[in-house]
Amino acid sequence: MITDRVWSEFGAPQDQQNNNTSGSNLGIGERAFSAAGAAFLSAIIVNPLDVVKTRLQAQSAGVPYSHPLSNLIGRMAYFGPNTMFADLRCSPSCTRAGVHGTVAICPPDCFQYKGTLDVFNKIIRQEGFSRLWRGTTAGLALAVPTVGIYLPCYDIFRNWMEGLAAQHMPGATPYFPLVAGSLARSLACVTCYPIELARTRMQAFKDTQIGKKPPGVFSTLLGVLSNVKGTIPQSSLQGYRALWTGMGAQLARDVPFSGICWSTLEPIRRRLLGLVVEESNVATILGANFSAGFVAGSLAAAATCPLDVAKTRRQIEKDPVRAMRMTTRQTLIEVWRDRGMRGLFTGVGPRVGRAGPSVGIVVSSYEVVKYVLHNHYATS
Repeated sequence: MITDRVWSEFGAPQDQQNNNTSGSNLGIGERAFSAAGAAFLSAIIVNPLDVVKTRLQAQSAGVPYSHPLSNLIGRMAYFGPNTMFADLRCSPSCTRAGVHGTVAICPPDCFQYKGTLDVFNKIIRQEGFSRLWRGTTAGLALAVPTVGIYLPCYDIFRNWMEGLAAQHMPGATPYFPLVAGSLARSLACVTCYPIELARTRMQAFKDTQIGKKPPGVFSTLLGVLSNVKGTIPQSSLQGYRALWTGMGAQLARDVPFSGICWSTLEPIRRRLLGLVVEESNVATILGANFSAGFVAGSLAAAATCPLDVAKTRRQIEKDPVRAMRMTTRQTLIEVWRDRGMRGLFTGVGPRVGRAGPSVGIVVSSYEVVKYVLHNHYATS
């Protein structure tokens, strides 16, 4: 999730001074409002791809998606003898099903995921269509404050650095999007990380108890804390460190992602806006920013996929002792040793499919709202 100001959002792309003046008319409140609205829209639209990506990476890390109660004895002991077998039924196309009475029962490996489309199919068939939006509440709770911090801070940091460079280091201007994006993303990540931890766990673990509502954000975080306190005797203050488990991996993923994304997005957007310099309006700003964001987000997502795999593994680790000792470097070495290059790029398809539209939606929505607010203030 990313965005910044349009270089020529309100005028000629070569007129950087006008752009800075336009951007300076909006305060931190207006920028945060623009970013939060964009993040809200993006989180809802692309959440299914995030769920699919997380499931593939979690399965690669060893999370068992074969049904834990697929044998009759274990199932009756857990649910009782009157429980139905509906959640173990095979699809009509499955040729490997056994039969229990009149119901076809899939073998355990039929619940394992074999690819992006297979994850979609099995989640819908086994858990219901709505489970594709599992973690959306956490995603919204995360996206609004994160992007509300991230995008305005990116604007502020970049404008500040450009102002200094105009007098002292004009040749360094192309590097400012990379630096500003990395700083802003780090600040947003540290502030909102526990919600990200909850979202990943909510998406990764499949609830197997029929009729029981899956845990929400608060319950998931409480589960993390109780697991740590029950395993590692320590002060309550130290126990809360568990809520930031894996934050190093998150920063290792997000900071390069932001740097790659912004340094790619800015020149593409500038070039596209330069083609419509005389026709600057909502449609051109929307199109240029979405296109630039889509390309930049896709490239950045593909390049940082191994770091995303490491982040997911660290966040879903249930052993508190191991979770506190894991490092991103160790995790990457383990993935490479166990699964090679294919393991490092597990889930790259849905990750790229999510990141491209997500960045495009957030960037374009943010800039359009800024453009509308700027015109409103200019005419009032």
